[in-house]
Amino acid sequence: MTQKRISEDEIMAKIMAVVTQKGGVGKTTSAVNLASCLGELGKKCLLVDIDPQGNATSGVGLDKRQVKRSTYDLLVTGGDALETIVKTNYENLWVLPANVNLAGAEIEMVNTPHREKRLKAALAPCRDRFDYILIDCPPALGLLTLNALVAADTFLIPAQPEYYALEGLSQLIATVRQVKRLYNPTLELEGVLFTMYDGRTHLTQQVVAEVKKFFPRKVYGTVIPRTVRLAEAPSFGQPINYYDKRGKGAVAYLELAKELLQKQ
Repeated sequence: MTQKRISEDEIMAKIMAVVTQKGGVGKTTSAVNLASCLGELGKKCLLVDIDPQGNATSGVGLDKRQVKRSTYDLLVTGGDALETIVKTNYENLWVLPANVNLAGAEIEMVNTPHREKRLKAALAPCRDRFDYILIDCPPALGLLTLNALVAADTFLIPAQPEYYALEGLSQLIATVRQVKRLYNPTLELEGVLFTMYDGRTHLTQQVVAEVKKFFPRKVYGTVIPRTVRLAEAPSFGQPINYYDKRGKGAVAYLELAKELLQKQ
């Protein structure tokens, strides 16, 4: 079989890991809604769910209990990503779904050769079919997140503007330095995104100032407010720009997508 040659003017997806070591800060919400808003702006997006909770999968309308092929198969049994991809009901948005099997993947991969490169290898055939590939990572710095960081070109950090965010950011950056040194020397920070933002508090202003000092020119001007509609949307299996198109959350994620595109 002759291998298809990729010309310079063909799509080569940018792979972005959405990563944090702390749960409950809007990581999956950001991965789902950023991917959907990029799709709305005409960019072909693949959302890769490697979080065993499978919330990105259900967040785009798939029943994770009914998923037969999943990212577990890509990581553990060498499944074909192109046969695993599912087209969602949303414009320019596809997903590599997760199911319950993923919970045991890290243990099963322990003795796998080059186990940290399994996701990178699996995504290679997808790169000429999309503009962006967003990986929703688990809220922990284990083998699944390592796979995402090895596969990615950049990583995006959602952070809640509170004291513990500073501690978590420094630990995450220490891990990224190790990944760069050992596996992926070209990995770069895409940006820090503040979620659940309330600009009225003094603590919020302090944390934002500290993070901007730590990451000059890498903190997004767009912030994501805390809204009920953002919290509701996943239970309906809809990204926010479909569930509440004119709401504050949808407006914010669309602005984020535009800001990200302007920086490319």
